[in-house]
Amino acid sequence: MHSTRHIARNSLRFPSAAYSFLFAALEHAQQELGRNRAHGPEDVSAHVSGRELLDGLRQFALDQFGLMTRAVFHTWGIRTTDDFGHMVYELIERGQMKKTPDDQLSDFFEAYDFDDAFDRQYEIDVRHAFDR
Repeated sequence: MHSTRHIARNSLRFPSAAYSFLFAALEHAQQELGRNRAHGPEDVSAHVSGRELLDGLRQFALDQFGLMTRAVFHTWGIRTTDDFGHMVYELIERGQMKKTPDDQLSDFFEAYDFDDAFDRQYEIDVRHAFDR
């Protein structure tokens, strides 16, 4: 239901690459939480809350972009977790994502600071740097 082609054809608030990243981060979060894709429109077994999505998104972004995460997000016009919430709710309005009655746009607001999450708390794994 969420093809990149469909996203690219429609005018959206952010660049299509940002939405493609969001869907990939959602799949990553579902996998990390052990939740499979939904099997039909009424199946909520794969549902991920806003905070769970943001946690998975942070991890996925660091895996994909490392210390360049904030720069990539900046080129997409994404400055805070609020922006991801606006993206999600834009997609919900378009029928490309679903929500439960417990979900709210405010779940995404000020979840974490980008400077902390993507710069100050970033750790480089050097465990294998000196292996021979």
